[in-house]
Amino acid sequence: MSSPRIRRAALIPAAAVTGALLLSACGSDSDSGGAGGAEKAGSASKTRQLTDAQGRKVEVPGAPKKVVALSEPTLDAALALGVEPVGTTAGRGQKGVSAYLADKAASSQVVATVAEADMEKLAALQPDLILLDETTGAKKTVDKLQEIAPTVVTAKLNEDWKTAFTDTADALNKKSDAEKWLADFDTQVADTKKKLGDNAGDSVSVVRWQDGAPSVVGKGAGHVGSTLKALGMDRPKDQQGASTGHSEPVSLEKLASIDGDWLFLGALGSKDDSRKAYAQAQDVTNFGKLKAEKEDHVVVIDGSAWNSAGGPLAARTVLDDIKGALTK
Repeated sequence: MSSPRIRRAALIPAAAVTGALLLSACGSDSDSGGAGGAEKAGSASKTRQLTDAQGRKVEVPGAPKKVVALSEPTLDAALALGVEPVGTTAGRGQKGVSAYLADKAASSQVVATVAEADMEKLAALQPDLILLDETTGAKKTVDKLQEIAPTVVTAKLNEDWKTAFTDTADALNKKSDAEKWLADFDTQVADTKKKLGDNAGDSVSVVRWQDGAPSVVGKGAGHVGSTLKALGMDRPKDQQGASTGHSEPVSLEKLASIDGDWLFLGALGSKDDSRKAYAQAQDVTNFGKLKAEKEDHVVVIDGSAWNSAGGPLAARTVLDDIKGALTK
């Protein structure tokens, strides 16, 4: 991974292209829309002005063609709206794009991790819009990113995933599409809740199994916790309330604390990784004593979706997995 402090010469071509785009966009009409984004009228290449999550006013293209998404939520959101970024980030703990998004982002070039962006690779893509949020370390380099292309920080850390989705959609000039997507999602949640039957109100434990032990994930109001809450599902005592971090390790001496009527178990990567993790968990002393294991209520999940920073496609994966397991 290249250092964020790159040679100035490496940025000049991309910055020049970006400058030319903005100059042509602003050429005949200097009146920009207000924060939230009305398009400029009468310009050869329309632009819009947004106020992002950090309070920065950013002039963005009305119809971006080469988007870079530097966080899992912004990549997820873009793909949900039919936009495949030219550049993006590797998934959390993965070398490539998050497994649950890999098919939809097959042409996206990985130019970042959740920790930092590779500025030289990013600049070489000559994007016209860069999207990120505070789930990624790239937020520390917003000024440098802005030299490459208009850069929008779409959400603060721990922002409600639905709000983050609509704000990302706004930067892509697709806010109405996001609102329709969310309305459909809420309809699916309500339909699933009606079909839970005897499983209604059951306790659902969600863990990531890694390095021979579990970690609790999905607490709070993220895409996992909020979906479970909307379905009326309960959580084990130690999985209630907000999380102190992205995940909370659990010692094997307290294995019983992860038990519930249902246990959704995943690894940090793909569903194949999760199957391997489940096999490892079954070899652990006392795992077989868990109620969920004894009743065949352990559900192996695509951990890349459940353990991600969250987005609309991740939330739909969560909903589909719950529906598949609890509404049979």
